[in-house]
Amino acid sequence: MHVAVTLKKPGATAGFDGLFLVDMGATDSMAPTSQLEAAGILPVGSNSYEHADGSVHEYRFGLAQIEFMGDVTAGRVLFGPAGSEPILGVTALESMGIVIDPANQTLRRLPAVPLK
Repeated sequence: MHVAVTLKKPGATAGFDGLFLVDMGATDSMAPTSQLEAAGILPVGSNSYEHADGSVHEYRFGLAQIEFMGDVTAGRVLFGPAGSEPILGVTALESMGIVIDPANQTLRRLPAVPLK
């Protein structure tokens, strides 16, 4: 499933708008490096990430304002390779209290964000 997402440098009025694959297996979000750079998002670190096939890759990450489903959060976004499909990771979903409803294959907002 895909969702419309905007990634911005925190406090900016414009950013990168795209359809992101909702990936409950991904911790952080990812977008192509060129799109993040165009939005003014800068790398602040790097980390190793394991792909579904077991391979490990090093990615730079930045901190971004993440907007979707009429709400806003912030988090790590990985600088992905050119042409990579944007991914919305579970950290962004959980921070806004959004879960996947497997029966309907839709995103559903919880009545409250868990704080336990």
